[in-house]
Amino acid sequence: MRLAELSARSGVSTATIKFYLREGLLPPGRRLSATQAEYDETHLRRLRLVRALIQVGGIPVATAREVLAAVDDEHLTRHDRLGVAVWAIPQPAPARTREATAEETAAARTQVEALLQRLGWPMAHLDSPPGQALVRTVAALAGLGYPHDAERLLPYARVAERAAEADLDLLEHFTSEEEQVEASVALTVLHEPVLLALRRLAQAEESARRTGRPEDR
Repeated sequence: MRLAELSARSGVSTATIKFYLREGLLPPGRRLSATQAEYDETHLRRLRLVRALIQVGGIPVATAREVLAAVDDEHLTRHDRLGVAVWAIPQPAPARTREATAEETAAARTQVEALLQRLGWPMAHLDSPPGQALVRTVAALAGLGYPHDAERLLPYARVAERAAEADLDLLEHFTSEEEQVEASVALTVLHEPVLLALRRLAQAEESARRTGRPEDR
């Protein structure tokens, strides 16, 4: 297929495709002439992955290049490839609160470590981007007067565990590792607002159950 067809099928503009080619995010097509190249289905799949990383995941170009290198590294396991992609996604901006003290951060780290040990999650590292984000958030909660120890965090972790199982079940529907990486990025980003919306709907339902529905009053 020519560049125009690649653009039409992928939903990515020709200007953006040319930018991805210049940045090395998309391999060059088969040269037909000095100004013409031909592309195939592998380019279409890679372009969809690049779009998932940059446009959906919000990953910088330089980081996307590293992720793609990991995807192409045959020495890495599927777990490692998925991990590189998902952990490259920027963490949500923290709530605007005062800076946590060193004592609050240390206490939060202790509680998160206790939580991970209780869960039996050996692959969950505190120095990973999500691990650091969790420590910062727990420290911020403590600073606002809402301390969260391992016991209080446990129900949320169990919900996250079930959500992760559902995510990985969805990935099994994709045959190639490239498609799985693309889906893992898209689902991680797009499912987070889904989880937030469902949580708030569930809160409304649970509140009504505990306090009495309006029609019951």
